[in-house]
Amino acid sequence: MIILASFIAAMSIFAFIMMWVDKRQAKVRGQRIPEKRLWLVAFLGGGIGSYLGMMLFRHKTQKDLFRVGFFMLALLQLILLVWVAY
Repeated sequence: MIILASFIAAMSIFAFIMMWVDKRQAKVRGQRIPEKRLWLVAFLGGGIGSYLGMMLFRHKTQKDLFRVGFFMLALLQLILLVWVAY
């Protein structure tokens, strides 16, 4: 349980930072993080951080696939954590 929770926490922090960096790069028209990479990190355990970063930084919120997909991944990862805890 501790290993899974630590992994999801680390991936979520990484995903959150990725969303922040991509938003900042979008503002200055710099080099962006590919959407495939954002999805990969979210899928591999960073769904919570991706969703929180998307909402906090208002990044990719116009895209329904990101809003719904990141929310579903975050929800599934939270359910997994609760299920493993009990």
